[in-house]
Amino acid sequence: MSTLTASTHVAQHPVRPVRPVRPVRSGSVRLTRRGRLVVVVLAVLAVLAVGLFFSGSVATDEPGTPEPTRVVQVGVGDTLWDIAAGLAGDGDTRAMIDRIEELNALDSGMVVAGQKLVVPIGG
Repeated sequence: MSTLTASTHVAQHPVRPVRPVRPVRSGSVRLTRRGRLVVVVLAVLAVLAVGLFFSGSVATDEPGTPEPTRVVQVGVGDTLWDIAAGLAGDGDTRAMIDRIEELNALDSGMVVAGQKLVVPIGG
């Protein structure tokens, strides 16, 4: 005859400590990282919306009169300063250079012989 024995072995698992509950303070709000991101994005969108709302067009329905211009061809040895000084007369040469650069969409004051430039008439 065989003997059967029963054992009452209980497995013991480690017990996690209970995290203490912090008291809720009234009147203070703590934002998570995602919450701060949402607040920043909403603020940027609000600033853009206000900027778009208040930035009105200065265009009118009536056409303006274009600035009278003529075309000059750059000669050998000419510089933008020389051309602007001749057009400005006793006026401001630097301002004339700026106007020529704007009319011709120039990135710099460098010009080459044979280049055609649109220049204002009458300085």
